[in-house]
Amino acid sequence: MKPASFEYLRPTSLEEALRYLADLGEDAKILSGGQSLIPVLNMRLSTPKYLIDIGRLEELSYIREEDGCLVIGALTRHAELESSPLVKERCPLLLEAVRWIGHPQIRQRGTIGGSIAHADPAAELPCVLAALRGEIVIAHADGEETVGADAFFLTYMLTALQPDQMVKELRFPLLPEACGYAFAEVARRHGDFALVEVAAAIVLDERGEVSLARLAAGGANPVPCVLEEAEEFLIGKVADDSVLEEAGALASERVDPDGDLHGSADYRRSLVKTLTKRALHTAITRAGGTLR
Repeated sequence: MKPASFEYLRPTSLEEALRYLADLGEDAKILSGGQSLIPVLNMRLSTPKYLIDIGRLEELSYIREEDGCLVIGALTRHAELESSPLVKERCPLLLEAVRWIGHPQIRQRGTIGGSIAHADPAAELPCVLAALRGEIVIAHADGEETVGADAFFLTYMLTALQPDQMVKELRFPLLPEACGYAFAEVARRHGDFALVEVAAAIVLDERGEVSLARLAAGGANPVPCVLEEAEEFLIGKVADDSVLEEAGALASERVDPDGDLHGSADYRRSLVKTLTKRALHTAITRAGGTLR
């Protein structure tokens, strides 16, 4: 299939792009990497009158450390995250998750802002953003605002973005260097969207007890799901098999997945339990812990 006809606009600055959005509103769509939007247009699930191509706005492509966060511009390509020494050093959980995204060709074109704005609950980046309590900087013609992942993702492929707004950057809070991390996923084939995924980050104190826990699941709810009960349970515990078993059980109780031809709701719930245990095992080991 081919998309419905539209007028193609190519702004040369963020300011110009935001003016277009302010003037055109719901009649316009933003095109960045195109890895999500182009298939939607081809299937005519969206028929905008105007397509605003921001793909060459270099001012929106950057990775830097700022105010205790890893700050990433919306037009930064997935492949740039893979090759960034700063991401590897300061947010290895993000690096591990990015390697699950599609295939190299997709990662060369896909953008971090596009993935977040598309808001597929099985996508890897929203899951990491939720786990780390990250924030989204939203730009509009009158300025910008910052919202948390919990306020940004509303339901399946729907966000708090208004027609005159766009994602400008993402902010991932940095955890201590001794933090252990893991990203676990099950998909039908590598490169497919996840059936279920779990992101984990763990910090241990000098006694080997969990002092900080960050857990989120994707693919199991309409939005990325922070596994708060499992996080709270882990605090103050020295991990062993029984602790991981209980944390996995609490995680599975937190989600309410739908079933489809790829897996039933019960199967996805059991995957949350299994992947939580798997991710925690890896994260605790990387944090210097020894399971008892």
